[in-house]
This record gives sequence, C-alpha cells and structure tokens, in this order.
Amino acid sequence: MQQHLQSSAAPLPTPHRATRRRTGRLAGAAAALAAVVGLTTLTGPGAHAADNPYERGPAPTVSSIEALRGPYAVSDTTVSSLAVSGFGGGTIYYPTSTADGTFGAVVVSPGFTADQSSMAWLGPRLASQGFVVFTIDTLSRYDQPDSRGRQLLAALDYLTERSSVRGRIDSTRLGVMGHSMGGGGTLEAVKSRPSLQAAIPLTPWNTDKTWPEVRTPTLIIGADGDSVAPVSSHAEPFYNTLPSTLDRAYLELNNATHFAPNSNNTTIAKYSISWLKRFIDNDTRYEQFLCPIPRPSLTIEEYRGNCPHTS
Repeated sequence: MQQHLQSSAAPLPTPHRATRRRTGRLAGAAAALAAVVGLTTLTGPGAHAADNPYERGPAPTVSSIEALRGPYAVSDTTVSSLAVSGFGGGTIYYPTSTADGTFGAVVVSPGFTADQSSMAWLGPRLASQGFVVFTIDTLSRYDQPDSRGRQLLAALDYLTERSSVRGRIDSTRLGVMGHSMGGGGTLEAVKSRPSLQAAIPLTPWNTDKTWPEVRTPTLIIGADGDSVAPVSSHAEPFYNTLPSTLDRAYLELNNATHFAPNSNNTTIAKYSISWLKRFIDNDTRYEQFLCPIPRPSLTIEEYRGNCPHTS
C-alpha cells in the first residue's frame, strides 16, 4: 500500500513545473507588452512635446481654433502711457497659470485714428490659446506706418524687459500684428527686426508697396470689400513682393470691409492662431490648417501661399 501511495504521489511535482512554465510565459508576455507600451509612450505625444519644448496646449481641432476661448484661463493688466516710452501704453493679456512655463508674445497695433479698444477682442482670444498679447495705444491716433512699426518694437522691448509679466515670456519667440496703418507698421517692424518670428498685417495700409527685405513668416489678411486700403493697391502687392522663399500667405476675406479686424472674426482668429502657433511656437500640429492651402468658402475669397517649410 505504501508503495502504491508513493507511486501515486510521484507525478505530483509535474503540475508545479507546468505552473512555473505558464508563469514564466505570462511574465515574458507582460514584459513584452511593457516594452511595446514603453515604445508607444516614447513615440507618442509626450515625445513630441519633448522634441518641441515650445509646444503649448492640447492637440488642436477646427473647433478649438474657432472657439471664442482656448484652453488657458486669461488675466490682464493695464499699462499706463505715463509708465512707458516709445508708445502709448495698452493692455496685456496673458495665461493665468505658469504651470506650462513661458509663452511666446505678440504686440498688436490699432489703425489710423483708432485706439487699442478696436483690437481688444484679439487679446483674450489669442492669450487663451497660449500667448502673451499686448494691445497697444499709439503715441498719436494719426501716426503713420513707419512710426507704428517703431512703436510695435518699443512695446515688445517693454513687454520682455520691464513689464510685470516679463517672467512669463520667452523673449526669443515674438510676433507682431496690426490693423490698417498698424498693419503697414507690422511690415515696417519685421523689416527692421528680422529676428521676429511671425507677422500678421490685417487689411494693411502703407505707401511703401514692396517688401523684399522681410525675413519673418508673414500672413497678410485683406478684405474683398476694402475701399480704404483696396487689396489691389495694398495687401496684394505687399504679399507679391515678399520673397518667394519666405513662409508667406495671403488670405482675402469674402464679403468683408476694411474694418473686419475691429470685431470678433472667426476666420481672422482661426488663421492667426494657426500662423502664430506654427511660427512662434514651432508647433507643427497647426500645419493641418495651413496646408493644403485653404480653399475659397463663404468667408474666404482667396488664399495664396506655400505650405510651411520644415526646419
């Protein structure tokens, strides 16, 4: 009987060996899965963000760039004309949180006879997408484009060197925008300071019609119904004389006037955000809105340009 029990018990270790083999196979599979997950993580959004330290905010969609507000809560501060020199003061709009580090910055000039209130809508709309935005007053409402260009640069210098939000700004990532004579001033500013990374003249006006000296990626926005600065004698020749090797684009608004940039405009916002993100933040996630070239639509009469160059 004892012999029978021993012979019956002898095979018992075998299931233990099988269990160990199964456990080993499961451990190996888990390790392989972990490796795959690790590779996926390394090639996913985190790696993309690591490749581009300037990238800010979630992946964009058409809805997100057309929205009245982006992902960042916004604060603002007033700058008195008495506290600055070279321009007329203004309002700074900036992302409230500092969790994402520093941001690129944009200064916006109003047009002839106008003040910063005419461009105020762009402040929170752009800042909520991850920029510090300074809408300025000019020294005189009657300042010409060359003066407005100098004032844009003076405002950028104040913003990055002396303002209360200078610690939130990456001073190597700057752009300029402006309406009408402020748009002409935008071209003057980037002509004088080619290190700027983005320019957006809005229904621009200038007596200088040729801009071969510009080295900054430039999006010119005109309006088909503009009788103050008709595109045929302003926006179009400005665009046509930019270097052909430059990242450049011309967007002509459909059924719009010279004053379209003075109120909330989804088309202006959508393409301005995409341009600033692509060239100030080097964020290639926004190329999808600039390339292929947008087609004519209810709001776009015409769009010309090149797909952004990759560096």
